[in-house]
Amino acid sequence: MRNHDLEFLKRFSMVIGLLVTITLGLILLAAWLHTRIPAEVSPTAAKRTEQRIAPAGAVYAGSTGAAAQAAAQAAALAKAASQVAYGGTTDGKVIFDNLCTACHTTGVGLAPTLDHSHWDARIAQGKETLYKHSIEGFTGPDGGIMPPKGGNPALTEEQMHATVDWMLDNLK
Repeated sequence: MRNHDLEFLKRFSMVIGLLVTITLGLILLAAWLHTRIPAEVSPTAAKRTEQRIAPAGAVYAGSTGAAAQAAAQAAALAKAASQVAYGGTTDGKVIFDNLCTACHTTGVGLAPTLDHSHWDARIAQGKETLYKHSIEGFTGPDGGIMPPKGGNPALTEEQMHATVDWMLDNLK
């Protein structure tokens, strides 16, 4: 072999050695970076994310939409009927303090406060009318509003009766 051939082999070997060193360095860097990647998202976190980005409603059209809408409304009513508010208590004070006090102590929405000046005309209509208005809701001629069941559909009729009775017994 000639001298320049040996020189070529020497330099070629150095280049190959350098490339092998760089390749091994890159492999080690990739292995180290792989250990730094966070673990996969937990299923519970993925489920929470899906719930947060789920659509808030749906579009109903035609007879299929009307049927779906009726079914959804029936399901909502059934769900509301299956829940009982305030542990099913028929203590009118508990229900009043938790639900009714916001409007009936301040007069919000023209709600009558607990004094005879606001209630005497209503009492003259009879308790059955008061029960009916508290359960079904009522919009008065003066613009006052009473939402059905005070805005809590989980209340039973017995609970509404007990609350109306408590309010009438505690008029000033």
